[in-house]
Amino acid sequence: MQLFWIVLTALLALYWILSAIDTAIGSAKIPALESVAPLEDSQCPTVSILFTARDEAEKLPAALETFLALDYPRLEVVAVDDRSEDATPQILGAAQRDSRLKFVRVNELPAGWLGKPHGLQKAFENSSGEWLVFTDADVHFSRDLLRRSVALAQKERWDHLTLLSSVEMHSPGEKITMTFFAMGFLMGVRPWRVHDPQSKGYAGVGAFQMIRRSAYEVMGEHRRLAMEVVDDMKLGKLVKEAGIRSGVAKAWDRVRVRWHAGVGNIVRGTTKNFFAAAGYNLGLAIFQLGMLLLVCVLPWVALPFLRGWALVLDAIAVGMTIAMEAGVAIEVGISPVYALTEPVGALVFSWMLARSVIVTLWSGGITWRGTFYPLEDLRRGVV
Repeated sequence: MQLFWIVLTALLALYWILSAIDTAIGSAKIPALESVAPLEDSQCPTVSILFTARDEAEKLPAALETFLALDYPRLEVVAVDDRSEDATPQILGAAQRDSRLKFVRVNELPAGWLGKPHGLQKAFENSSGEWLVFTDADVHFSRDLLRRSVALAQKERWDHLTLLSSVEMHSPGEKITMTFFAMGFLMGVRPWRVHDPQSKGYAGVGAFQMIRRSAYEVMGEHRRLAMEVVDDMKLGKLVKEAGIRSGVAKAWDRVRVRWHAGVGNIVRGTTKNFFAAAGYNLGLAIFQLGMLLLVCVLPWVALPFLRGWALVLDAIAVGMTIAMEAGVAIEVGISPVYALTEPVGALVFSWMLARSVIVTLWSGGITWRGTFYPLEDLRRGVV
């Protein structure tokens, strides 16, 4: 038994050491928008900001204000109201006093479409920009965001750029959950590999994805994502599969979103996402859950019970875990002390995955934006 624990803790320690090295080196390679000089007026191509909203009356006005306040000379904003039953259409209608805003109303969702991909497709069809920016109705942009983003894409010769953004976290529970979420994203996606044409790595963040219009048409538009719940990440996947040059940059506070208020809302809000991210493959989801508990929770639980070399190796694994999450916490702007809550964040994350699987299977599908979608249709739509 002692040998078993020595081997297991050695593997865990090695995993965390290699992950920490890869993440530290890789993260340093991701460019930051603040280091990019903004474009002059004469250098700015046309840009269309595209988003779709469903019952977003509470958050939409503040987000829309930042879109229309952007310091960019050739800009249009195309907003699609997806069957809202609150004041969303009235807010968008009133905002049309700004001639840069186009407002499209969807009264009925066609068969074979999820509401969000359909709304973004309609936004595209009513746009004219050389560059398209896909975002959400609750995201806030800084005034210089587009000048710097387009400048970076042109400098790196990328036709697709997604930005790592800042999530507003108020309560300790939100900070514990979202810090682990950020670390999981870095370890799982490894966004520093996206710009390498030889790598299959891809990324897409719903708060900000910018793509050249011609490249978007080549990859098949949102028609290819009609029934894809994780449409933001899968847009990045289709981009890479089409051979389009793609990249990731750090925007942080230049792209801000208040995602969900409180841990309970975070868990409930991601119910539709986690099983979808596993392609609705039960075996894969169980494997992911097991690896999550093995790698991120077991080292902490086992620490008080081990002796000798097993204890030393397990302590190394825990130490590297703390170091990694501390680095992520600093990067996202919170106290590195939250690194000590890593196993708690891992358990919340595990429950998010388990709950997503259980609820989706029990319901036989998901309900999103007021519409129920059967599991068999969702599986057929996985990209």
